[in-house]
Amino acid sequence: MIIVNDLKPGITIEYENNIYVVLDISHNKTAMRQMIVKAKAKNLRTGTIIDLSFTGGDKVEQARIDKREMQYLYDDGTNCIFMDNETYEQLEIPMEKLTWELNFIKPNSNVNISMYEGEVLGVILPDKVELQIVEAEPAVKGDTATSATKNAKLETGLEIRVPLFINNEEMIVVNTADGKYSGRA
Repeated sequence: MIIVNDLKPGITIEYENNIYVVLDISHNKTAMRQMIVKAKAKNLRTGTIIDLSFTGGDKVEQARIDKREMQYLYDDGTNCIFMDNETYEQLEIPMEKLTWELNFIKPNSNVNISMYEGEVLGVILPDKVELQIVEAEPAVKGDTATSATKNAKLETGLEIRVPLFINNEEMIVVNTADGKYSGRA
């Protein structure tokens, strides 16, 4: 058990049969009443972000999230197949659970899978990944008054905006939080 006064961003808790990771926390204390602790939290099962309110001194159960490194093998149209690097066991995760993550995962790449008591919660992406451009629009001359960008398609199928100097077959770094260009690899 953990006292809600001690909650910090990044801590995972179990509350009302759901698993949350705390994103932001605020304490509100007035002279006439008890402290109110408000936590902005992300539900790890559904991905929704909600606001939780607690009275100061309440206790919540801390959730222990296991992380296992696995290799992404392939997708069969409905499921993504991962293989444990130590035991060689294969794990299937429905593709609809990984719609955003699949934009950054290449076959045969290693990823971390988060699990809670045997239940698969999802894939933990690194902050940035290197991906190759397979298709880029030609640069338009004279369009450089501001930081000009053009459309590009990556090897995973994700389409992003890149600077004009980026060409086909180049490796770039992409931010996984927002899917934006971050730099050359």
